[in-house]
Amino acid sequence: MAVESRFVVVRNGVEVETFMDKKAADEYDKMLDMADNLSALLDQSSLALEEQMIEDVSIFLAKNREQVLISLLAKKPKPAAEPVVEKQPATSKTKPAAKKTAAKSKAKSA
Repeated sequence: MAVESRFVVVRNGVEVETFMDKKAADEYDKMLDMADNLSALLDQSSLALEEQMIEDVSIFLAKNREQVLISLLAKKPKPAAEPVVEKQPATSKTKPAAKKTAAKSKAKSA
């Protein structure tokens, strides 16, 4: 018999989501906590929003918290990965200085 560990996120006595690892369950629970706090904030506003709209907006903002914090200038954006630039192989050009030196040597010996 196999043993499985499952992590269940429960809200108001109702199982909301089940995860196989604790970290994912904790992150989801934290996101729901943020959404609850945002819902309370939006509920207090003078905006005429329906309950479903408040819930949808709250969950959206909580799921995208990194971008929200960057938009609010509370967090700096992560630098984008720089594209890899391949170096061009050096072309085989004769150096002008070498030609001049050779010409001077010939002139001195003559």
